[in-house]
Amino acid sequence: MSSRIVVDGDSCPVKAEIIEIASQFGISVLMVSSFDHVLKEASGVEVVQVDRSQQSADLYIVNHIRRGDVVVTQDYGLAALVLAKACQALSPRGDIFHPGNIDYLLERRHAQAKARRSGKHSRGPRPFSEEDRQHFRSSLINLLRDLQENVQF
Repeated sequence: MSSRIVVDGDSCPVKAEIIEIASQFGISVLMVSSFDHVLKEASGVEVVQVDRSQQSADLYIVNHIRRGDVVVTQDYGLAALVLAKACQALSPRGDIFHPGNIDYLLERRHAQAKARRSGKHSRGPRPFSEEDRQHFRSSLINLLRDLQENVQF
């Protein structure tokens, strides 16, 4: 499989799971992070560090992904760009981004930001749980299996 897993690594809570699963499938991992976060290289893992400006990691990822890559990100905007480049996008909680849900997610993000600017306070995301971790593992494994089955020889 020529695909690889590309990780928006600054706040990704499932880095160890990604490395383990990628190793099982024999695919490489590219972790992109700002210099504020120290990531350790491992076998099959390339680490790229970018400056600390707000969109640097996202821009690096968008400019370096290849058709068929799997991108792990929490950022809906990055996920939309990834989908437009014929890649797969997956959240660290195991939710798969696809053309059928990305517009809704972007619209919801916009509406929530607008409400915050007008003074409405909302709760943040729920704490990351072991159930989220297991859902991510299952989603990534299933996604990689599907990609393997659809590879043209």
